[in-house]
Amino acid sequence: MTTLLALDTATEACSVALLHDGRVLSHYEVIPRLHAQRLLPMIKDLLDQADLPLAALDAIAFGRGPGAFTGVRIAIGVVQGLAFALDRPVLPVSNLAVLAQRALREQGAQQVAAAIDARMDEVYWGCYRAEQGEMRLLGSEAVLPPEQASLPPGAGGDWFGAGTGWGAYGARIPLVTRSQDGTMLPHAEDLLSLARFAWARGEAVVADEAQPVYLRDKVATPKAPQ
Repeated sequence: MTTLLALDTATEACSVALLHDGRVLSHYEVIPRLHAQRLLPMIKDLLDQADLPLAALDAIAFGRGPGAFTGVRIAIGVVQGLAFALDRPVLPVSNLAVLAQRALREQGAQQVAAAIDARMDEVYWGCYRAEQGEMRLLGSEAVLPPEQASLPPGAGGDWFGAGTGWGAYGARIPLVTRSQDGTMLPHAEDLLSLARFAWARGEAVVADEAQPVYLRDKVATPKAPQ
């Protein structure tokens, strides 16, 4: 059976999850600025709990952003180190999708508007719909002012607002939601769920391709033609 490790440090939460023999183990802590110190011990504790060596892993999944730049880099550094040492592939997963998957697991939300506080008066934004237990992106992810957050064209029905973007800027987001959780953070257990779908589709990549997605890179003002 497939054995997957998932880890996430892109927000204030630091979490790891392990799938082995069909059983899921996870550990989750909200520890701002302590991710670098805690991540590797958390991984070791989880493997010890499962009585499993690192070499038993088939692949490693990680939150590839968007989120805090430093946090995303911590996850990628650890994932690349492990993946290179073990010669294992990696599974990059969107942190906005992880939020949506958590809302599905905890709230039964079928449509989720995920928003992470991006600071600088902006939110990381993505809209997701459940399809056979997996949260799938509708439209595209973006970083934008709260007032510009919107549903993709043609999207309707009830929506659940998940993430710190709602907590910080909910009054400014022009979307009526069925309910919200403005404190929700990504959890590696939900990252692991999404990674299982990606693994089954053959979407694992080599460690070199474990790259961050900051979204802000895409909105830099282009230079005027010379």
